[in-house]
Amino acid sequence: MSKKGIALWLSGLIFCIGIGAYTQEITSQTKVSERLIATIDSSSWLKGLFQISPDSRHVAYIAGLGNKWFVVVDGKEEKQYDGIGSIPIFSPDSRRVAYVAKSGNKQFVVVDGKPEKQYDGIVEGTLIFSPDNKHVTYSANLGDKGFVIVDGKEGKQYDGIGALIFSPDSRRVAYMAGLGNKRFIVVDGKEGEPYDGIFKGTLIFSPDSRRVTYAVKSDDTVFVVIDGKEEKPYDGIGSTPIFSSDSRRVAYGAKSGDKGFVVVDGSEGKPYDNIREGSLIFSPDSKRMAYMAYAAKSGDKWFVVVDGKEKIQSDGIGGGSLIFSPDSRRVAYEARMGFKCFIVVDGIEEKQYDFIGEETLIFSPDSRRVTYVAKSGDKCFVVVDGKEEKQYDLMYDLIGEENLIFSPDSRHVAYVAKSGDKWFVVVDGSEAKQYDGIITKGGGKIIFDTPTSIHYLAKKGNSIYLVEENIE
Repeated sequence: MSKKGIALWLSGLIFCIGIGAYTQEITSQTKVSERLIATIDSSSWLKGLFQISPDSRHVAYIAGLGNKWFVVVDGKEEKQYDGIGSIPIFSPDSRRVAYVAKSGNKQFVVVDGKPEKQYDGIVEGTLIFSPDNKHVTYSANLGDKGFVIVDGKEGKQYDGIGALIFSPDSRRVAYMAGLGNKRFIVVDGKEGEPYDGIFKGTLIFSPDSRRVTYAVKSDDTVFVVIDGKEEKPYDGIGSTPIFSSDSRRVAYGAKSGDKGFVVVDGSEGKPYDNIREGSLIFSPDSKRMAYMAYAAKSGDKWFVVVDGKEKIQSDGIGGGSLIFSPDSRRVAYEARMGFKCFIVVDGIEEKQYDFIGEETLIFSPDSRRVTYVAKSGDKCFVVVDGKEEKQYDLMYDLIGEENLIFSPDSRHVAYVAKSGDKWFVVVDGSEAKQYDGIITKGGGKIIFDTPTSIHYLAKKGNSIYLVEENIE
């Protein structure tokens, strides 16, 4: 959202912050403790401008007072500025906050309440913390030049900067840069070969942080670059590159003529009419590969291909629903026949429904259990191990679509549900206290702290609470 848009949303809002706590027995199965995080005037409840910390215990948002703007973190107002140019972000450990602010016609980054050097502009979406929480990087502009800043140190100037990432171990930084009409990747300050273009979203580090891959365009062909070495050229890239968990293997989708296929470790798989973008996955042990493919000659059917073998044919395969179990032995996915959807687990079709919640299909940590959200008629419900739980109202969102989770010991299942105009968390079929909302936007989620305790953020009236439940 632009600074002007934020100003229009927030102008005239009044925020009141308070702290409090109490404990209440909800049922014989759960004990709930609430702590007040913030109380907000009803007109100021703007979900899109709230940011929840990764641990779902802290809240940051933007407030306005007259012609000044500031960020509020857990009820504490930070310094006022002429404008706030980005929604605040938390570090992975939830202890640090950073955002873009404006003073006059200059922009700058504020980290832990301290403003950094001013520039003509901060490139939107480039501000990030490193995975280890220690480093901050972003891209800035001075005149018509752009450069990357890492922990306050400016890098080389280019005509443009994009795709800024840290390696998983936080020691390396990579980004796309441009000079004239050429684009190249800069890794650890070293420029790679120049190309006509770099495909957005394809720059990634391997899990061990040692390797880098991305997809490029050169003349009329495209190809993947792995560790600086160019792979075979193709007519197109059908699915972006991925590394296996052990960092040794690379897979991506490619196109030649009107056919698509998967390239794994440099070897081309069977050609199909289409490979679904983003469907490629390695198993957690890095030994297995699965993806979704389409073949017109098979009657306009979709397949799931696992270890090179085609599984069940169907009229459609649910997007984002192809998964391996944590132990890599099992495979599950959503399929469709006609107007009905169903889950396939280990090759066995489960009951058909009107709809399956997108990306709700999950295995338990011990790989033995499966759960997902389904819809039948105007009701939706969670299916656990093939058994349907209580039905709830389908109004604005599907239950569990962003909050369906197993406990670490795999014994318990928790999710968000709605009945009438009230929201609540359900654990093993038992409903906890009702609220006006369970915050699932801006990073909010249910978190298991132990196998028998959870926490989440909830809204009651004009107040936001940190809710902690013990499963008895």
